[in-house]
Amino acid sequence: MPTNRHVLLLTGSLRTGSSNEIVLRTAADLAPEGVTTTLYEGLAGLPHFNPDDDTDPLPAPVAELRAAVAAADAILVCTPEYAGTLPGSFKNLLDWTVGGVEISDKPTAWINAANPGRGLGAEATLRLVLDYTGAAVLEEACAAVPVDRAAVGPHGVITDPGARAEIARVLALLTAG
Repeated sequence: MPTNRHVLLLTGSLRTGSSNEIVLRTAADLAPEGVTTTLYEGLAGLPHFNPDDDTDPLPAPVAELRAAVAAADAILVCTPEYAGTLPGSFKNLLDWTVGGVEISDKPTAWINAANPGRGLGAEATLRLVLDYTGAAVLEEACAAVPVDRAAVGPHGVITDPGARAEIARVLALLTAG
């Protein structure tokens, strides 16, 4: 495994302690030696996307988002589905990445934390939007890891060995190159 790899963790949920946040906190907990993670926490502070504002100087929250994306070697997303697609706030985050080049060719994957058969609309929209951004989606690293709240420990991470193994597999694939 390459050393000194950095993974940016993007949650599409604004809810504290959401299943999506739990998956990403578990990913951070499982990061192997030589892999660091950062959970992006600026989603709520991003301004509404406006192409007129997508120029230098960028709004400070947007500049911070793009800097976080640029600093990462890979990106791991975990987002809920609302009304059959991505939550508006997360789509807004992705819209801010279209005009920059920071995400271009960056290894990117997602974990669907929804119950089996759910979240597929968000996945389809995420795939479409990431294509527009130029992200390098690693299909083999995209996974479904439904979150059973009974398998979340007191530190807010998943304790189920099977779910942890799947999240570790995703991280390994995402940081392999």
